[in-house]
Amino acid sequence: MAESNLPKGYEPWDVEKKWSSMWEENKTFTPDPSAPGEPYSIVIPPPNVTGVLHMGHALNITIQDILCRYMRQQGKNVLWVPGTDHAGIATQNVVERQLKEEGLTRDDLGREKFVERVWDWKQEKGDFILNQIRRLGASVDWSRECFTFDDQRAKAVREVFVKLYEEGLIYKGDYIINWCNRCHTALADDEVEHSPKPGHLYNVKYKLSDGSGELVIATTRPETMLGDTAIAVNPEDDRFNHLIGKTAILPLVGRELPIVGDSYVDMEFGTGALKITPAHDMNDWEIGRKHDLEIISILDEAGNVNENAPEKYQGLFKDEARKVIVADLEAEGYLMEVEDHSHSVGECYRCKSVIEPHVSTQWFVSMKPLAEKARAAVPSETQIFPENWAKTYYEWLDNIRDWCISRQIWWGHRIPAWTCEDCGELIVSTTDPDKCSKCGSSSLIQDEDVLDTWFSSALWPFSTLGWPDETAELDKYYPTAVLVTGFDILFFWVARMMMMGLHFKNEIPFHHVYIHALVRDENGKKMSKSTGNVIDPLEMSDKYGTDSLRFTLAAFAAMGRDIKLSEARIEGYRHFVNKIWNAARFALMNLDGKKPEASIGNAKGLANNWILHRLEEVKETMDEAITGYRFNEAAQTMYRFIWHEFCDWYLEMIKPDLYSEDEERKQATLAVLWTVLSETMVLLHPIMPFVTQEIWSVLPGVENDDIATVACPEKRENCLDEKAVAKMELFQGIVSSVRNIRTELQVAPSKKLDLLVRTGDEESLAIINESAELIKFLARLEKIEAGADIEGPEASGTAVVQGNEVYVPLAGVVDFEAEIARLDKEFAKLEKDLNMIEKKLANEGFVKNAPEAVVQKERAKLEEIRDKEAKLTELRERLVSVMK
Repeated sequence: MAESNLPKGYEPWDVEKKWSSMWEENKTFTPDPSAPGEPYSIVIPPPNVTGVLHMGHALNITIQDILCRYMRQQGKNVLWVPGTDHAGIATQNVVERQLKEEGLTRDDLGREKFVERVWDWKQEKGDFILNQIRRLGASVDWSRECFTFDDQRAKAVREVFVKLYEEGLIYKGDYIINWCNRCHTALADDEVEHSPKPGHLYNVKYKLSDGSGELVIATTRPETMLGDTAIAVNPEDDRFNHLIGKTAILPLVGRELPIVGDSYVDMEFGTGALKITPAHDMNDWEIGRKHDLEIISILDEAGNVNENAPEKYQGLFKDEARKVIVADLEAEGYLMEVEDHSHSVGECYRCKSVIEPHVSTQWFVSMKPLAEKARAAVPSETQIFPENWAKTYYEWLDNIRDWCISRQIWWGHRIPAWTCEDCGELIVSTTDPDKCSKCGSSSLIQDEDVLDTWFSSALWPFSTLGWPDETAELDKYYPTAVLVTGFDILFFWVARMMMMGLHFKNEIPFHHVYIHALVRDENGKKMSKSTGNVIDPLEMSDKYGTDSLRFTLAAFAAMGRDIKLSEARIEGYRHFVNKIWNAARFALMNLDGKKPEASIGNAKGLANNWILHRLEEVKETMDEAITGYRFNEAAQTMYRFIWHEFCDWYLEMIKPDLYSEDEERKQATLAVLWTVLSETMVLLHPIMPFVTQEIWSVLPGVENDDIATVACPEKRENCLDEKAVAKMELFQGIVSSVRNIRTELQVAPSKKLDLLVRTGDEESLAIINESAELIKFLARLEKIEAGADIEGPEASGTAVVQGNEVYVPLAGVVDFEAEIARLDKEFAKLEKDLNMIEKKLANEGFVKNAPEAVVQKERAKLEEIRDKEAKLTELRERLVSVMK
């Protein structure tokens, strides 16, 4: 046990480093699967190895850590697995940018050397975000750290790929996919970010082949018309259905296009006729397959017009080709009209380039057979919190398309498929084959593509526990207890983990999914570097301490509601940390290095009975709040109890006991003080691990120096005392009313007042008489009189508390005329400020052009001044009435 005292001020930085190191060196958070205790496990959503901690990460880690620390207190066998994601495209882009600075490309190095270069980067920089997570106090088991591209995860990936292939759920085929011309790779549907963009609708004339007329077709992408292979109209459209079966001539190319009927065509959009370009539009691809249309791709993988287009346009990038084609259409009389048109544009989630639908040979997972079980498991086996996200989950699964899993990059899990050069046999295997299983040839070429990063991430809940091997961890900790994540990867990751867990383990991967909200700036705007409103979590930790940051995030983490965060709020909770620290110093000073031998059962008095009752209520509330994922309620409960009850009232109320010469009374109160402080530190620990551990380390008489391994305080039903609560409410009301009168009239704290109370009933009189000395002490009174027949003098400050009339005689205490004069001066100043703000808000130019936050701030000031004016008016009227 360390020396039982604390320095005057809490300096978090050395404290955090000290305890983080101790917990990691002692393997405090490394559980034994064979140890007793109900299993409780969480796998950390693996951040990208390229990532830098942002406020969303900080919230996510804080919530998971609160859960893990709390469940350890409940006696559960807790495993929290850390790790990172190899982040295929993102990581490859980082290293390619480095090579570009050196004047090199990945092709200059070749595949093997390039992959070695990425591994070198990972070894040097890859732990950066994990070290940032350490800073947040995450109680993960660092000995079980995983990486989605390490050997064990690679083993799991191959096992899954081969089994799905053998089951016919992985296949290779030509298909239209999302293609990024910048990253040169395919993207899954949910890796494409759609947003409305301003554009144009080009109305182009297509002449009928028989010369009987023409069709005008509206398109947003005139450059792709070079690949048109049909025109579609709705069979129900009487304007055009007579043309079905005829042909038209493709402008600028001269190719003859069949006119087909298809109910997909929206008769209200554009002209009601649709050009069909199967190679460059997802919907056109489906229509093309239905009508067996020719597929003509006119763009290469870089987005340049290829050899399938007229020579004039070959080599042009698609944006430049559009300009030239539009000019040619206009020059030849085919362009009828150009309209402004806003439409949804898909962009690469990594580089933000516009996505190009592209036909190529890719690997796919057949999703519908897997999706059925994943859908049925919610909510019967897995619950989603908040439950409104379940609807979004269902909608995605109900409309799921096959998952394109191949990527044309080099960093990642290379697809375990080999083609025999001699006989063309395709071999899919968990191990690298030496020869062809069909002809015996050793001339085998492995598929060049790698798997989508999300493929390995989908196996995370069981691959991190050792699967496909049978391990003690897998047996003990799967399924996991809860997944804490953001809504943006509900499709990317959560649904796919559900599918893979159910398919390969025949069990759900987690019992609960908690979807946390976004962390926005104080005005509710999304944080972004371009806006300049980003709050860096590590900067806040450096400035105010990690506990302050964690508590702020928890205090505002209401389920389903975005967090509006400001630095001022974090600073405010740093004051809370200081309050806790000072309260602990006061307690330790009075404990004098010893745990009291007295029993709390011997403690007497309102303060002790009340605080012990409230402590029991706090235990119950904390349990309900944390297990119900109401982290804001948990944090606010601790804040109110520590600041407004323990510090503001209890510590002040027990000072007469602590300074008493009655040793038995003093020791009994010290026993309560020690109990409340020690148990409060344990209750607060999941949210504020560092300051609670530091205080715990100097608290005399604790049996275990490491608070992280201390069980949650047992409940003491015998300490519940509703009568003490009722008495305390009256006590607080009377003391507060005297303090308010003193404050309103600016009576000096050193000036002792008298108090008269006309009681409304015998019970109130008994409580006041019983607590008279304590009321005098806290309200700084000379004397107190109470009774049913008390008459208060006219010159009194008054209040009513639970039907009891409170009088504070003011004759000789307050100079009424001087006080009224002071109020009049304050009124004049407020009126001046009020006029200035009203004038500003009446200025239409200010309201229209000033930032919304500035306008709202001025309006808030206006309301504040009006509120203050109303209170001062009421006070002035009371003073005038007293003078009469």
